[in-house]
Amino acid sequence: MKTRRVLLDGAVCIAAFGVMGLAPAAAQTAAYPSKPIRFIVPYATGGSTTNIARLIGQRLTEVWGQPVLVDNRPGANTTTGTLAAARSPGDGYTILLGVSSHVLIPLLSPTSYHPVNDFTPIASVASTETLLTISPSLPVKNLKELLAYAAGKPDGITYATGGAGSATHLAHELFNKMTGMRARHIPYKGAAPALVDLAGGQVDISFAIPGSAISLVKAGKIRALAVTGDARLPALPDVPTFAELGMPDFKMRQWYGVIAPAGVPPEIANRLATEIARIAATADFKERLQQFGMGSYIVTGADLGAIMRSESAQFSKIIQDAGIKIE
Repeated sequence: MKTRRVLLDGAVCIAAFGVMGLAPAAAQTAAYPSKPIRFIVPYATGGSTTNIARLIGQRLTEVWGQPVLVDNRPGANTTTGTLAAARSPGDGYTILLGVSSHVLIPLLSPTSYHPVNDFTPIASVASTETLLTISPSLPVKNLKELLAYAAGKPDGITYATGGAGSATHLAHELFNKMTGMRARHIPYKGAAPALVDLAGGQVDISFAIPGSAISLVKAGKIRALAVTGDARLPALPDVPTFAELGMPDFKMRQWYGVIAPAGVPPEIANRLATEIARIAATADFKERLQQFGMGSYIVTGADLGAIMRSESAQFSKIIQDAGIKIE
């Protein structure tokens, strides 16, 4: 009996120790957030990514009473800031502004992180479609005429992008494959100089993010022929969708959202996702997105992770088929 009592007491002690070990973790989750949150943006200050991060950060600060500090960490094609996030503790106190290129960039050049496995998907908040724009000097009025014009050029036509391996670069290569159009790539260091040369007639066409191109289209400096997505852009109601023009399978949407380092406790990840989704659903937030040429796009948790994996496979195929490389 004495031996049995010792064993029972030992079991009780072990069980009690286990409960005590779990208590701090449970308390930490319940108290979250109890200190400032760092919100890494792997892009230079300014632009849509910084604007979105600041909007989310301001709203979270108001709700939770803890500062959400936007930390712009540009460099090495976004990998500097992304790696800093990947190496941070998975405790919910470091989050990252992610976009579709988060899964694209590691497919083009080696990185020290895996874009899916080393991160916790939290919530997307916005998306932007892709706009096909042309130089005003081109003697075409619509997509059909553009394809006929390009077919009549022995050397094809030129297309501009904001850089080799960018999402718009992939859009062009996918478009070329689907239509058979011959077009030569002219990469620029950013979307702005690409669109300036498009307006000046130095290049023929360019796929562009609406937020970068809408003002130029409205000013008549460039022309828009079509946009991806299921509906026309409210800011450009006369521009048809590719689906309307007989290309329903041509899709190239970019999402913007929040991801975090791997290992964030599910309770904290869910708390972040719920609050960010609530913020993104407000009329004020949606109105601000429209000013950036974006629309609301709310996907949380595992569903966002599934999109990231799907896009990785889609982008990988386009890259392989087109032989895209970063020199």
